[in-house]
Amino acid sequence: VQLQASGGGLVQAGGSLRLSCAASGGTFSSYVMAWFRQAPGKERMFVAAIRLSGGSSVYADSVKGRFTISRDNAKNTVYLQMNSLKPEDTAVYYCAARGGQVVHRSRWSYDYWGQGTRVTVSS
Repeated sequence: VQLQASGGGLVQAGGSLRLSCAASGGTFSSYVMAWFRQAPGKERMFVAAIRLSGGSSVYADSVKGRFTISRDNAKNTVYLQMNSLKPEDTAVYYCAARGGQVVHRSRWSYDYWGQGTRVTVSS
């Protein structure tokens, strides 16, 4: 499956952005979808993941209550709504997919990756 992330940009602290990740070449509804982020000089970290039907999601503690992951299986797209953004949210954001029904927080558990979209939050 191929993943194409978009929606990044420059925003002031307290602002909002919505990232999108469009999938093609596979059965989107059979994949757990996730977002990770990688800040300069740091490892790629888990942000959020959503199960197949979209009924259950998991978040990193650092974004819980501010970010919302959702998916539209009819459009083969997963979203990350980011509100109340902070400078420490600055990173390149990657969408990822894995087969099966189990959500994993480890990047090593995901088989497919998008190219990343950069989010910069100014103070």
